[in-house]
Amino acid sequence: MLKELNQVIDYIEDHIHDELTLEMISDYAGVSDYHFRTVFFHLSGLTLSEYIKNRKLSEANKDLLNGDRVTDVAFRYGYQSMDGFTRAFKKWCGALPSDVAKNGVSRSFPKLSFIITVKGGKTMEFRTEEKPAFNFAGVSKRVPMQFEGVNNEIVKLAQSITEAQRQEMHALQDTAPFEIVNVSYNADSQFMKEEGELTHLIGVLTSREHAGNGLEILRVQANTWAVFPNEGPFPSTLQQTMARVYSEWLPSSDFELIDAPTFSFTKMDANKEGHAFSEVWVAVRRK
Repeated sequence: MLKELNQVIDYIEDHIHDELTLEMISDYAGVSDYHFRTVFFHLSGLTLSEYIKNRKLSEANKDLLNGDRVTDVAFRYGYQSMDGFTRAFKKWCGALPSDVAKNGVSRSFPKLSFIITVKGGKTMEFRTEEKPAFNFAGVSKRVPMQFEGVNNEIVKLAQSITEAQRQEMHALQDTAPFEIVNVSYNADSQFMKEEGELTHLIGVLTSREHAGNGLEILRVQANTWAVFPNEGPFPSTLQQTMARVYSEWLPSSDFELIDAPTFSFTKMDANKEGHAFSEVWVAVRRK
């Protein structure tokens, strides 16, 4: 996967003046669009579209420093109007394109390179499970994507669950794992936007297709699931496990992501304050 990522970076450089679509890039990489963009995001900290935009504007800055006309540079890098190029460049650089040659304004965004970094030889336990189609039943809301610390919007969602809804969930729960789960799905344009929200659902797994008391039903197709158990301080251990799934396990595994909800459950340790056992479930298929 690292080799594929670096080949894609070279592909982007070779087509930096072209109208690159995310679908073209994932086709070149030979993996699904969803898998590639998600792994790229977790390895680089950037969305693929954000990376391409930054590289184009960095190269545009070089051309402007060399004295090229602003109009020529704008169209060279795929902007259909001067206004659009000027706004994007000023937001990225802090200066107008017309000021670059005049004032020697320079900002760069170097080409990425992915390398293997070994960090302490930490093993990662996982198993795979085949599950037939099932449903989630629960309450949901849009929340900001947050990879560290307590997400206060998820806390508010949990606090909003009524006793009647809890009883309804308990009555519906008939599919393993028999736990209250946290489900994440529908990330903003599947990481195609720079800003980020996703839909978070708190609920249970069920075979039922209807629910009362204001509960939502989310249908999930039959899939293979990679399951990652983890234990330690909560929520940091759970969040670190999720990060390692995308940044370490996926690039080196024989699996690729399926565009399906990711879910987890957590059991707090009654004898150890702030500690918990969790499992992260990610839908995958063999490459």
